[in-house]
Amino acid sequence: MNRAYVVIKTKFGCEKDVKESLLCIPEVKEVHEVHGVYDLVVQLEASKFIKIEKTVSEKVSSLDNVRSTLTMCARALEI
Repeated sequence: MNRAYVVIKTKFGCEKDVKESLLCIPEVKEVHEVHGVYDLVVQLEASKFIKIEKTVSEKVSSLDNVRSTLTMCARALEI
């Protein structure tokens, strides 16, 4: 399973609305509210990285009240 973390900056005061919308996306596994430069940290999982890319670009970034996103993909390394 491939995993990515997305940090999201929302419009002021809209964190909870964006969080609720994110939790309706099947690839979203966790959403955490944070303080600082970004407002939310989201964990996504999918069988292929292309699915993660499409989810972020077509579903996450296009949500109302999302100002910006930054995606960090994590590929599991076999030891």
